[in-house]
Amino acid sequence: MSFIKFITSKTFLKQIALAILAVVVLVILIMQYLKVTTNHGEFVLVPDLSKKSLREVEEIMEKADLNYVVLDSTNYNPDYPRFSVIEQDPSANKEVKEGRKIYLTINPSGYRKVSVPNVIQVTKRNAESMLKAVGLNVGKVTYVNEIGKDMVYYVRYEGKNILPGHQLPKTTEVELVCGNGNRANVSVE
Repeated sequence: MSFIKFITSKTFLKQIALAILAVVVLVILIMQYLKVTTNHGEFVLVPDLSKKSLREVEEIMEKADLNYVVLDSTNYNPDYPRFSVIEQDPSANKEVKEGRKIYLTINPSGYRKVSVPNVIQVTKRNAESMLKAVGLNVGKVTYVNEIGKDMVYYVRYEGKNILPGHQLPKTTEVELVCGNGNRANVSVE
């Protein structure tokens, strides 16, 4: 029997038709199974968790049949209460499946601490830049009788001299004590 006669035979054509029918039925069954097991077309709206505490988040997420994961937060935002939700992913009012994880960023209790850089014997201008770079603010600048004009001699916080490396909360205001260019009153014997 030749190959062309075999391909055009009724037996071969019946087998091909049965195979195609079996594949179609199998695909339809798999699609229906997936529709049922994945809850196709069923969604839950993500609630707005902004400015909510973790206790409130837990209650809300339980009611919505959603899970949450807390991500670490290093940037304090004073516009939000301490230990409240700053960001969430996916965002509020998005449609998700039941049991989906919502990723939360929590506001820490305050600004993180930074080390005071060594600005002693540095010009006021450079000292201000170095302090700003680490997140500290320069408030008051006091001048004392020292020969180095605009040279930093001390850094003060709350009226006390502090040393380089001292830990302060970010955005803290420090005072610079600089020389005014006049010689210090020195008594000669």
